[in-house]
Amino acid sequence: SNITSSGLQNHEMAFKGKAVDSKTVLFNLLLCLLIFYSLFYMIGSVCFGAFRLDHFDGLIPFDFKTEPAESNSKYLVNLLSLELTYFCSGLLFAAVVRRRVWDYALTVTLLHVMITSLVMLEFPMVWQWWLALGSGLFLMICNGQLIAYFTCQSDQSYASFSIY
Repeated sequence: SNITSSGLQNHEMAFKGKAVDSKTVLFNLLLCLLIFYSLFYMIGSVCFGAFRLDHFDGLIPFDFKTEPAESNSKYLVNLLSLELTYFCSGLLFAAVVRRRVWDYALTVTLLHVMITSLVMLEFPMVWQWWLALGSGLFLMICNGQLIAYFTCQSDQSYASFSIY
């Protein structure tokens, strides 16, 4: 009976820990989404100004319909904004979540695809957009995980470059 009660206590403690964890995860996810879209609009507006476009498109994070051509300034602004947002987000996600940057990066990207589909009322079928999104995600995961690894290296609980 002694073994059962201590086993039950451990189980209850693990359960309580998990409940707190899910709140933290949800908070971090919302924070990451806020960071992602804030950065997207800030970087988008800087790129917009740099390329001297005449009309700032509020749909910049969701626009996959712009003609993908090197001569199209609006397309270049969208592409540059996307890549720079993903790059910078990875660095900031590492500061916020400290671990599992890859997990938050994937989740934010999946949510971004869903939000994009809702905003544009169409699922993105443009392969150039998916390629840009994929390379951005790769950048975000790589630099985010590296930052997290080097900043948490002194932390004993951060095992040597494990993905959990």
